[in-house]
Amino acid sequence: MTLRINDIAPDFTAESTAGKLTLHDWIGDGYAILFSHPKDFTPVCTTEFGAVARLAPEFAKRHTKVMGVSVDSVEEHQKWKRDIAAFAGAPADFPIVDDTSLKVAKLYDMLPAEAYLPDGRTAADSATVRTVFIIGPDKKVRLTMTYPMAVGRNFAEILRALDAIQASDGAPIATPADWVPGQDVIVGLGLNDEQARSTFGEIDIKLPYLRYAKAPAK
Repeated sequence: MTLRINDIAPDFTAESTAGKLTLHDWIGDGYAILFSHPKDFTPVCTTEFGAVARLAPEFAKRHTKVMGVSVDSVEEHQKWKRDIAAFAGAPADFPIVDDTSLKVAKLYDMLPAEAYLPDGRTAADSATVRTVFIIGPDKKVRLTMTYPMAVGRNFAEILRALDAIQASDGAPIATPADWVPGQDVIVGLGLNDEQARSTFGEIDIKLPYLRYAKAPAK
């Protein structure tokens, strides 16, 4: 299946380093990030898991849970977590899903179904499994990103995108290119100028269809 923005994130139950988890129950009423990796004990993945471990306080401030998916067993994940903590200087306390069957990878269209190679599988055999999904409290997919094997993800950008999603949820705004919290936002096209001023106060009209305003308080 192909997942699109605003699709319901497919639910699944799987073993993880935090025990058996069901995705929708685990998400609860907050946001969640699901991010996948080709294989344990690989260099790029270790730097990425380390980045997430260091950012744990930032995700917590945003009421966002993080779940990793890697195509190895819980036993291997637990061993790998020691390497991640040693590299990052922070524990990888978020759950890491056991996806040895590639059930989650297939459910989220992270790699071709025929890539299932149970014996002697290397990271190259699951090269497309480096994907990010941001999921909202309504369990809908809000953002997807997919990276090739050789390119480590920029988790500062993932955090920035999460901020933009949360800022625009339920508000008639959008965020411009390179936006970061504290900067002005774009007034939604569903509001005319009078409605925009009533909602946001002063607006900065760059073009008839491009109007800036101070970000509303959440």
